[in-house]
Amino acid sequence: MKLRKMNKTRILILFMVIIYPTIAHKTEKEENVLVLGTADFDEVIKQNEFILVEFYAPWCGHCKSLAPEYAKAATLLAEEQSEIMLAKVDATKESKVARKYDIQGYPTLKLFKGSKIIDYTGGRKAEEIIQWLKKKTGPPAKELSTAEDATLFKESAHVVVVGFFQDQEADDAKVFLEVADEIDDYPFAITSSKKVYKQLDVESDGVVLFKKFDEGRNAFEDEITIKSLKKFVKANSLPLVIEFDSENAQKIFDGDIKTHIFLFISKSSPEYTKLVEDYNSAAGVYKKKVKFVVVDTEKEDHERIVEFFGLKKEDMPAVQIIQLKDDVKKFKPETKEISLKTIHSFLEGVFDGRLKEHLLSEDVPEDWDKHPVKVLVSKNFESVAFDKSKDVLVEFFAPWCGHCQHLAPIYGELGEKYKENDAIVIAKMDSTRNELEHTKISSFPTIKLYKKGTNEAIEYNGELTLDGITKFLETNGEYGKDAPNKDKKDDEPDYVQEKDEL
Repeated sequence: MKLRKMNKTRILILFMVIIYPTIAHKTEKEENVLVLGTADFDEVIKQNEFILVEFYAPWCGHCKSLAPEYAKAATLLAEEQSEIMLAKVDATKESKVARKYDIQGYPTLKLFKGSKIIDYTGGRKAEEIIQWLKKKTGPPAKELSTAEDATLFKESAHVVVVGFFQDQEADDAKVFLEVADEIDDYPFAITSSKKVYKQLDVESDGVVLFKKFDEGRNAFEDEITIKSLKKFVKANSLPLVIEFDSENAQKIFDGDIKTHIFLFISKSSPEYTKLVEDYNSAAGVYKKKVKFVVVDTEKEDHERIVEFFGLKKEDMPAVQIIQLKDDVKKFKPETKEISLKTIHSFLEGVFDGRLKEHLLSEDVPEDWDKHPVKVLVSKNFESVAFDKSKDVLVEFFAPWCGHCQHLAPIYGELGEKYKENDAIVIAKMDSTRNELEHTKISSFPTIKLYKKGTNEAIEYNGELTLDGITKFLETNGEYGKDAPNKDKKDDEPDYVQEKDEL
């Protein structure tokens, strides 16, 4: 094992900590994650060449989900005796540090790399965190020199990308390395070795993506540009039929393909093998137009995506389509039968416009107007929100959203404050169960004021406090409409496990 030479500054710091421990601030550590605050933040950052810092809020749901994976990554790096450290800061408690680094959402992760600060753009699993860190702290592409190097690298991950360039100073090689530096999801390597060419069955310069599924490899055949090469990697790095899970959810919804079809079925279902066969056949036909996804409905952590499509257990197995273009649109087939023929008909119905968007709606609760905060669903939304005799404030929320849960008691106080005011209505709508054709909600909570007389909708972007929302109401939607406060929202679609904002 090679030991890196320590520079004089690091040796001096280490010496001071060992010899004079009483003058050094004792930094707390939880599961190999450093716990930082105002007292020791700058000192610890200076002591470490590479340190990833998570700014979190204790009440944030996404922060809680990230915590065990973050700790696992820290432990694995510690076991490797890596110089990369992981730390965390409670941004609600250590507000001075949070303000210094302009933290506007939770969790926010930043890599401190010497004098540089890099925003984290990797995944949420321990392995993805480590892979991203190693990519950002090392060379963008590994150098392959021998046949053994080639074999080991090819087998090191489900997807790897190799650039074959006799001249690594050529323009194409430089473009390849630039793309390698930008894409953090997959390992990249570069080689000029004839032994590696032979071992990987490559005859000439170019780029090849190796994968442990479908056809096994894809050779890049277009002109090498940053745009074309990135598109190539994204298009070929997922299987024709993708099994949905939290690790690949973000990759599923990334890329140029905006139409996704989902098969919801239990793996233990007697129909599973036949339906997946038909599904695979259809996927081959629509490879460049549609992403095909299978969701195992027996997994508990898939409840959210099932709920997002408004499906119940008795509806399974089922197919649904989602389009992610200017906004999110969902489509439901005309028949429950699932076969190669009905899948084809369903997709063509969406593409030719024959099938209309499917909108979710609950029934109107009997006591929807009993409490100070009125309960809206799709079916009573327009009659209440578009009442021109009143100003109507609507909170669009998701039950799972940490920010919405934090807002709930404040919004309840707001309802109490205006319950005797006949000119103002305070209302809320669960946007995971109710959808509107004219209003698309992309993050939670979203608060809109529908103005008296015009029904003009003004979105509130101020602080989530009683005082802030009250000012918004009493200034007729002027206060807070142009003051973005990103930490108030959880991004949708929620089944992607997108950040609070990460």
